[in-house]
Amino acid sequence: MDKKETFIAAIKENEGFIFKIASVYTNNTDDKNDLVQEIIYQLWKSFDSFNHKSSLSTWIYRVALNVAIYQLKVSKKRVLTVPIDSQVLGCHENDNSKTEEKWQVFRQQIDNLNLLDKGIVMLYLDNKSYDEIAEIIGISSSNVGTNLSRIKEKLKTQIFKKQ
Repeated sequence: MDKKETFIAAIKENEGFIFKIASVYTNNTDDKNDLVQEIIYQLWKSFDSFNHKSSLSTWIYRVALNVAIYQLKVSKKRVLTVPIDSQVLGCHENDNSKTEEKWQVFRQQIDNLNLLDKGIVMLYLDNKSYDEIAEIIGISSSNVGTNLSRIKEKLKTQIFKKQ
């Protein structure tokens, strides 16, 4: 398989996460599509520098998160206004209004997290291990655990304050 075919296969295999990142870090469809395009461009540009120290998917996660965070900083968008829709987190609509109300409160609190915390939560909700999250985000595995504990406590406090 040549470079182009390998790259296309890697993108197809990881496109769900690329779109998920773009959805979390943007406010509308146009911005999301622009970010997806920028992520794929940056992945292609740096594809030769992939050194196989981690898995290809881990490397793609890391590049995609870094591009999203960089684009957000460059455009000076406020993270507090970034909505997370149910498709992003894989939640399906529920007829139970009490459950739906709780889910909305949870989503609002995730939207209020800073860039790093939002990335950690998104990876955690995507069932990544602490080691995988650490490698993608660029912090130690123990810091992931510490940050997740702090984030969970913060979310719990904020959610109970709302109820």
